[in-house]
Amino acid sequence: MAETVAAPPAGPRRVGRAGVGELVQTYGALAGLVLLLVFNVAFTPDFLSLDVLRVNLTQVATIVIVATGMTFVIATGGIDLSVGSLMAIAGALAPLIFLRDVVPFNVPVLGTALAFVLPVLLAAAFGMFNGALITRFGIQPIIATLVLFIAGRGFAQVLAGGKLQAFRDDEFQFIGRGEVFGIPFQAVLMLIVVVVAAWAMRATSFGRYVLAVGGNEAAARLAGVPVNRVKLAVYTLSGALAGLAGLIFIAINSSSDTSRVGLDMELAAIAAVAVGGTPLTGGRANVVGTFLGALILQLLTYTLLRHNVAREVALVVQAAIIVAAVLFQRGRLS
Repeated sequence: MAETVAAPPAGPRRVGRAGVGELVQTYGALAGLVLLLVFNVAFTPDFLSLDVLRVNLTQVATIVIVATGMTFVIATGGIDLSVGSLMAIAGALAPLIFLRDVVPFNVPVLGTALAFVLPVLLAAAFGMFNGALITRFGIQPIIATLVLFIAGRGFAQVLAGGKLQAFRDDEFQFIGRGEVFGIPFQAVLMLIVVVVAAWAMRATSFGRYVLAVGGNEAAARLAGVPVNRVKLAVYTLSGALAGLAGLIFIAINSSSDTSRVGLDMELAAIAAVAVGGTPLTGGRANVVGTFLGALILQLLTYTLLRHNVAREVALVVQAAIIVAAVLFQRGRLS
């Protein structure tokens, strides 16, 4: 029987150390983003132009999409190192389809439709494979996903025949180059993914199961939570979103280069999750925070480069912010 905790007597409300920590976790990323925006409005020329907005949105969209899936994985206490390779796999398969190397008959619309669906499904299947290694064979997540981190990019290179696949297909490339009411379509997709994921995490039983598994897996099992199915689901979701990001990436570049698609994406996604306030120990999740964390890292890089700070220094500053975010979470949860 659950212990009942009596409510404290009414009186002046005080915000203690834990309360401050909660506020920082909830609003810290937003505050950091606002500070960056204010600085750029004041000191960066042409910052408020539509071109600058488009540049930052297009550069951050794929990171946010992948990081959203990573948030669910990390919330269960796991990690997914394979997302960059899964982007490369999806990016290698799509041109084979819409260039009609896979679809043998001349039906362009069908080829384009399949080029959107099949690569994402394949990436999701590989994500499920990660989940199966973890749930059925008891392999630690970092090792299980390291398998595809290494082998997945090799598989993508085999799919592409070791060649750069250049193409021009306006219908397919709309996913990366199109606009809706002047907004880049990939940014629209990014926002849809974030909104749906945030709703699922906060308002559905699946979201509660995810947090329960990450908070205390043994207790979750005793409470009847289908732990293995939840883990399979989050790794499958992570794979699917990585596949979608891979399609956006190649659509922007009009080519699929398996050595570049998704390169270092796993690091960027984990960084966005950490800066956004989701602890890497699991049990908590902040999807909107992940979105803000990715924006912060992107905008920070943009700001430093526009003010003639060397890219190497910008990377060091990014690393310092990530370390600070992780140390804060560690101190808060200890």
